[in-house]
This record gives sequence, C-alpha cells and structure tokens, in this order.
Amino acid sequence: MAGYTLSALEADIRSYTEVSSTVLTGAILGRFIENAEYRIFYDVPLDAYRYVKEGQFAADDNTLNVPGSGSHGLTGTMFVRGIEVFNSTANTEGKGTWLIKKDQTYLSEYTDRLTGPEGNLTAQDVTGFPKYYAMFGGATAMSDTTSGGLYLAPTPDQSYMFRIYYDHMPTQLSSATTTTYLTNYFPQGLLYATLVEAYGFLKGPMDMLTLYENKYKQEIAKFAGVQIGRRRRDDYTDGTVRIPIKSPSP
Repeated sequence: MAGYTLSALEADIRSYTEVSSTVLTGAILGRFIENAEYRIFYDVPLDAYRYVKEGQFAADDNTLNVPGSGSHGLTGTMFVRGIEVFNSTANTEGKGTWLIKKDQTYLSEYTDRLTGPEGNLTAQDVTGFPKYYAMFGGATAMSDTTSGGLYLAPTPDQSYMFRIYYDHMPTQLSSATTTTYLTNYFPQGLLYATLVEAYGFLKGPMDMLTLYENKYKQEIAKFAGVQIGRRRRDDYTDGTVRIPIKSPSP
C-alpha cells in the first residue's frame, strides 16, 4: 500500500474502528500512534537509524556520554552497537581496536584486580589504552550531555580518538513531522499496531483486537526479514559469480 501521512493514518484508524473524532480525538490518537511506534522500534531495530559518530575521549576520565539529540537532529540513543578506538589523538585513520562490552560488575572486578590491596587506587587511577566498556545509564533527558553514558576500563591515559556505532531513536509522527520512515516503508504494520492500541482503549470486541494483533505480527515478521536481508546481502556478495574473461589478442 502507499505510504501514510499523519492525517491519513488518523482517518483510517477512525474508519477501521467506526469511531468518530469526538471520541478518538487527535490527542488520543497521538498517544496510540506513539505507543505503536515504540513497539515497532523495540521489535525491529531499523537500519535507517544506524549511525556512527566520531569523538575524542577525555584523558583521565573513565566515562563517556552516548549521543543524544545534538546528533543528526534526532532524539536519544536506543542502544550502542560498538566502540572503535584509535591509537591516535588526532584522527581516526588506520585500524582501530574494538572495545569489549562487559557488565559494570566486570569492570569493577577488573579494576580491583589491577589496583589490589597494595595499591589503594581507585578505578579512575587505572589508566591506559581502553579495553572494555559497560553501559551505566544515567539518562535524564535526550541531549548529548543527559542521554546516559558508559564506563571505560582502563581509564584513557590520553585523548584517544574513537568512533561509536549506535542506533538513534527514530523520528516519530507529530504535527510538525507528518511522514516518517515507518509511514513510508511500514505503513500497514504501523496501522495494525495502532489499531491494537485503539481496540484496547475502546474495550472493543476481543476478536477484532486479536485479528489486528495477528496482522501486526505477520507484518512485523516480514519487515524484520527485510531489515535482516539488508544486513546480509548485496549484489556484490550474493549476485552472479564474477569470472574474469580474457579477450583474445587481435
């Protein structure tokens, strides 16, 4: 089907449920759509919102904020995919080293082993080239400085350059943004997910709620297959085998 605009999606929700705008107001539908969007975001990470950001560690600081709304004009990081660190304080050229993701408890034990009872040093004092990172939360808003962060171990002893690979929180529908990636590329699934929210709110027939829940699950399975396929295939690696053919000399 063709993509949706916000107004067209709202009209279809009212049409499918046979409920007017006096009950399903714009504000109420906005909450349904937002809930449906979040459900889709967490069911299937969207390749369209994969990003990479370059930065520089602060020497003697074992924390790093994840990218927030100051990056790409979007809001918040859904999750970090990886961190690549370069043995340079000037650029990200050459081969980088990928940090190993661990739990915060592992980093604590790691630094405790390095400091030991004889050192009486804190984790911040265990410096060197970083090897591990751990998410520690701390998010209070969506900016670059409030969107949460991670710990590093050892603490960087220099201002090493790095690249952080992550998934940003996708753009959502609003009065200012009337079309999004989902309305263009997953309109049917967005409709069904929103109808599940609507029928739950309306205390509608259970068979209708079940119908749209099953339809959503069918659509999300297909959509997930497309996302996975994009990561695994391209024309070069999965296309026709390329065999060099030498033309005879004239």
